Amino acid sequence: MRSYPTTTISSSLFSLFRRTRSLRSSAVVTPPMATTEDSLRQALADKQSTIDARGTAIRQLKSSGASKSEIDEAVKALNDLKLEKTSIENQLKASISGEGSGSNKEAFRQAVVNTLERRLFYIPSFKIYRGVAGLYDYGPPGCAVKSNVLAFWRQHFVLEEDMLEVDCPCVTPEVVLKASGHVEKFTDLMVKDEKTGNCYRADHLLKDFCKDKLENDLAMSADKAAELKHVLAVLDDLSGEQLGAKIKEYGIVAPDTKNPLSDPYPFNLMFQTQIGPSGASTGYMRPETAQGIFVNFRDLYYYNGNKLPFAAAQIGQAFRNEISPRQGLLRVREFTLAEIEHFVDPDDKSHPKYSEVSSLKFLMFPRDEQMSGQSAKVLCLGDAVSKGIVNNQTLAYFIGRVYLFLTRLGIDEKRLRFRQHLPNEMAHYAADCWDAEIESSYGWIECVGIADRSAYDLRAHTDKSGVALVAQEKFAEPKEVEKLVITPVKKELGLAFKGSQKMVVEALEAMNEKEAMDMKAALETKGEVEFEVCTLGKTVTIKKNMLSISKEIKKEHQRVFTPSVIEPSFGIGRIIYCLYEHSFYMRPSKAGDEQLNVFRFPPLVAPIKCTVFPLVQNQQYEEVAKQISRSLTAAGISNKKDITGTSIGKRYARTDELGVPFAVTVDSTSSVTIRERDSKDQIRVNVDEVAAVIKEVSEGRCQWTDILQKYPAHTSASADE
Repeated sequence: MRSYPTTTISSSLFSLFRRTRSLRSSAVVTPPMATTEDSLRQALADKQSTIDARGTAIRQLKSSGASKSEIDEAVKALNDLKLEKTSIENQLKASISGEGSGSNKEAFRQAVVNTLERRLFYIPSFKIYRGVAGLYDYGPPGCAVKSNVLAFWRQHFVLEEDMLEVDCPCVTPEVVLKASGHVEKFTDLMVKDEKTGNCYRADHLLKDFCKDKLENDLAMSADKAAELKHVLAVLDDLSGEQLGAKIKEYGIVAPDTKNPLSDPYPFNLMFQTQIGPSGASTGYMRPETAQGIFVNFRDLYYYNGNKLPFAAAQIGQAFRNEISPRQGLLRVREFTLAEIEHFVDPDDKSHPKYSEVSSLKFLMFPRDEQMSGQSAKVLCLGDAVSKGIVNNQTLAYFIGRVYLFLTRLGIDEKRLRFRQHLPNEMAHYAADCWDAEIESSYGWIECVGIADRSAYDLRAHTDKSGVALVAQEKFAEPKEVEKLVITPVKKELGLAFKGSQKMVVEALEAMNEKEAMDMKAALETKGEVEFEVCTLGKTVTIKKNMLSISKEIKKEHQRVFTPSVIEPSFGIGRIIYCLYEHSFYMRPSKAGDEQLNVFRFPPLVAPIKCTVFPLVQNQQYEEVAKQISRSLTAAGISNKKDITGTSIGKRYARTDELGVPFAVTVDSTSSVTIRERDSKDQIRVNVDEVAAVIKEVSEGRCQWTDILQKYPAHTSASADE
């Protein structure tokens, strides 16, 4: 895949957003000091104490009738101290905010969003009715970008990895989502304004409060700052009671009305519906696409010739009834997911194509670095696997493939990192999880999750449905193996559980070896044990006379096992929004009197690959433009004609703002010019060669620099307008 030229304009808002700390440092010279936030807070407190003491001393000088020169000298010393305090405050602000101040980030973001909405990349849904939070419509260029991203996703993953693509319904029966745990656990904690009833996510309110205090309360003590940082670090672990206690302790109120808030309580994020007119069958709009793949595992396994490993993929809409949607396309109520479920033998997670990605180097943020307060660092993927940082080759292979996918789309590799989940973020069954996070004006945004989910999902659906979602490995010769044998005594179980006997028996027989041997030991020492039966939704008492558990040596011709699954899950809307930010810049017009917006999309994802303009309104030129447009369309290249009488410079600016990489200008009937968006370089090409040249460079078969060497350059004042 070809790299694409980029342009950096120092006067752009983007450069303001990314400016370094040195540009914001104060001109006041201060004594050398440590630059950590804690030491700066302590230095600020000490400086304030010194200023207070000097102020008291000056008042005493005045009351004691000291000379004017003596007082002036003391006032001058006090003013110098205040300047030093201002310098420390500026350093502290820089330390808190990192690269780029909040106002610059917001200005950059607003410039991007204004351009996106004005050019109809996306707009709020139902706008004439004042819209609905968390719902957006993609306009023509936005649809084209999304379509191109998904087309490349299919090429990069489904086709190149020989995956099985499926398309499942958005409406999902309740029983499926009960088995997966979504009905019980897919919740966020919510609080309500006690007077208006407005709802807010409890953790968001606490997070916003802590971040606001840390960023704006410069007089806060180092101990208090450490406390708030600790709250942010453990936020995901706080129970409803703990969240409520913190909200009360910090006096957090409803942000809109300043009214008191209710105690936090769980709110299920799924949209519930009824399937059929009777209302007897409950369903939900799916919160993810993965469950449709899991429940079809047996058929997909058969379709694949009963062979592992294999991967299934699905692109589709998902729905989450967010409590308080915000951050534009980053947190919405309906969105597009592209998910892969790669099924693999849990005893062999090697990958045949691992060597193709093992030498890749990029920013990784292992959990040890996070917990010790370090930053992300560039690691070689192969080294991360050999050192045990990444759990296995298959997981690492998909991490590498995700990196290649995102960078080829146009995501800046310096603003992309792979962060490993901390222990408190991981589900108990997960072997290892990493997030591809992309830096935007909102901070680091999780856009892709890559998780080794072990065999949890298939086992959960096996337990709930009674259908074995398993794979087999046939042995060339029979093997003697030690086999766990669980023999329920159905008579005793029937007397104890009556109508529930079947579900209890199924749950006992589904125990893994560790669970069964732990139960055996407990029964031998205590005579009875408490046992959770998921299908009953309760815990029952199992007594020693109700079953026998043993190990026997048996001859087996095959091994039956539940596959593990490696799951890369892509939030397409989040990726696209980050791509918009990474592609946006501004450059001055030729006259220097205005800043022009440009999206530097690679041709791969650009909504329109090429525009065609007659230089002036001329019947012959317009016919040539139509001929070129038809040839581009026949070659499968999206293009747009512009035969308005507007100046060529303004037409270039309009297409640059849409991210169109190439512009064909018809200035004769035999040859035309092709202009590249970012460099503004132009070449001259015969009319009948235009489609072939644009196709070659758009599909990445060659780079623009190669084209420049092949065709004569064209210079024109209009190229700079």
